Amino acid sequence: MSSDALLTADYLSTPTPTSQDRDPSKLADPSAPPSPVVSTTSSRVRKVSALSDFAPVNLKVKKRRRKDKALHGRGKAPRHDWTFVLFRWPLLFFIFLFIAAQFGFYVFLRQLVNVKEWISAWRGKKGLLRKKLRASRNYEEWKEAALVLDEYLHFDEWKKEDEDNFYDWKLVRKVHRSLKTLREKNDVRACMGVLETCIRSNFAAVESPRLYSETFLGTKDLIEAYFEEQEKALEFIRESPDLKIDEKKRFFKAANTNLGITALCLSGGASFGYYHFGVVKALLDAALLPRVITGTSAGGLIAALCCTRKDAELRLLLVPELANRITACEESIGIWTKRIWKTGARFDPILWARKASRPSFDSEGSMTFKEAYLRTGRILNISVIPADRHSPTRLLNYLTAPDTLIWSALLASAAVPGILPPVVLMQKLRDGSAVPWNWGSRFKDGSLRVDVPIQALHSYFNVSAPIVSQVNPHVHLFFFAPRGSAGKPVAHRKGKGWRGNFILSAAEQWLKHELTKNFKLIRDLELLPQLLGQDWSSVFLQRFDGYITIWPRTRFWDWIRILSDPDPHELERMMRVGQLVTWPKLRMIANREKIERQIYLGRQFVRKSVKSKAAPPPTETHAAAVWPWAPLPSNFYYPATEWFRSSSFSGYRRRTGIYPQQLSFILQKQTNSHFSVKFRRIDAKGAQPPSGPASITGCST
Repeated sequence: MSSDALLTADYLSTPTPTSQDRDPSKLADPSAPPSPVVSTTSSRVRKVSALSDFAPVNLKVKKRRRKDKALHGRGKAPRHDWTFVLFRWPLLFFIFLFIAAQFGFYVFLRQLVNVKEWISAWRGKKGLLRKKLRASRNYEEWKEAALVLDEYLHFDEWKKEDEDNFYDWKLVRKVHRSLKTLREKNDVRACMGVLETCIRSNFAAVESPRLYSETFLGTKDLIEAYFEEQEKALEFIRESPDLKIDEKKRFFKAANTNLGITALCLSGGASFGYYHFGVVKALLDAALLPRVITGTSAGGLIAALCCTRKDAELRLLLVPELANRITACEESIGIWTKRIWKTGARFDPILWARKASRPSFDSEGSMTFKEAYLRTGRILNISVIPADRHSPTRLLNYLTAPDTLIWSALLASAAVPGILPPVVLMQKLRDGSAVPWNWGSRFKDGSLRVDVPIQALHSYFNVSAPIVSQVNPHVHLFFFAPRGSAGKPVAHRKGKGWRGNFILSAAEQWLKHELTKNFKLIRDLELLPQLLGQDWSSVFLQRFDGYITIWPRTRFWDWIRILSDPDPHELERMMRVGQLVTWPKLRMIANREKIERQIYLGRQFVRKSVKSKAAPPPTETHAAAVWPWAPLPSNFYYPATEWFRSSSFSGYRRRTGIYPQQLSFILQKQTNSHFSVKFRRIDAKGAQPPSGPASITGCST
């Protein structure tokens, strides 16, 4: 048969093979005469019926039974152990019955601790001072009330004593004295050697939460002085002329690696997530909002709002009137009940996509992770998991998904089974159009596996101090600090006792560990069936805390309105609660942030020094800005050629047709706040034509 015949032949009809055709000996004999080609119109011809191109022709395949299909559809092989089938459901029933009894006793025990603390600790003047502390309207009022409460309870005496069992006070005092002495002697290299040793995460346990849980404000005076001296020493090294740029570069890079950075992690929690607004506002007002922010589900929405806006825009946004723009749950009960009946999900992903992609959500309407980073300098992270339960968790940011649209990531992070179906992430192309990302794979809520992606944050951005704002309704009930927490000491025995008493605190810890043990047993024995196509066995077994954990006090009414939008009055209350629980942690955050900021400024100084060293020395043909009206230091020079890359010169060139080679720049004048640059057009020989000069002006700080 010719090649043309092969190309044009109808292969929908194939001759039925005979027993001789299937004879292996005949197939292996090369001398056997070729079989005649049977006409495709023969009556013996019938259509091919095969599972795939690799299946034998006319092979009869048994239809898969419905039971086996259901098992394989869930991704589980059928079990042959009859004891598992026999005892699975009774065992699961008794474990859940035991968990319910333990949980009821746990709730009763927590209420008993609260009542005992109110009776024995917060009566009389102490109670009045604590009410004043909780009634503070801003951080300054709160600090004043906290100092008064520390003085009344004599907690301030503990600050003045250097000795304590929870940190190496001798080493801290020695390092503090050494840094101060070396800085006063102007011995920069010895000072740098000491800092290379002590710039570590939790060096000598100075960042231990126990050292901040003995008072309402601050910690020991020695630790406060240690952080201040470390800050001065880093500034001393940065500004010292005795060190080369390469030495400073190596030092600050190593310091950044050894110490790590801080990140803000906002948990999920449906409408409980609006408490995050108060946490963010407290950190923003104190200038302590980290550059790395991650969020899951409801926390992802707040994280995206923070990372797509600059500080000034964010301050204008975080007001009670923001509730008027929150319309995720505005549908009536009749609409979403019909949707649940038809689709199995309460919310419509298309409707949410339209709301999330509006310009009112982010500054441009359809911003990507990379665009948000370039605009604000903050790194947004959204945690999602693929719909396939075997695939690992994904942390979306400007490194892993730079062109992914933020609004699509937020929908995926909120896709809880029964609430929102899994969605496809969208990617923005260069022409502005959007296409599916990752070959159209679907993703859902990351909090089902990893609510706080601490390990991924450490891998990508060297995060060693995660600040976790935890509002998940099934988690924050179990947060209990028996010895107090940062800024919230135990009220009796001068902060040295246990909440309630030792017996109640021990019972609380025992019950909590018993609950965790039972959930691990259910997970390891695979007793829990998959509900709505999702494995729920790890929901209670994740890590939900961090370096600092903030958990707002919720109300029973929050459970009733867990899928409702807040009004301005309710949002104001939730923001205030978030601020009140964040203020006690600010001193602990601020002490670490001092060191991180100095390291960051040191690295910025090195980068600018390297750039200025690579550029030609400043002359009168150098302008003092990368582009006009750029805020820059008055003593910082940039080559005038850098201005040619700016949008201002591009517009000037389009209007005049003048290219950089035809311009001569002269720095006219420069003060502390303004500069003026005049340029003239020149001909090929360098002579200036009589046309009038044009000029640009800018300002510098």
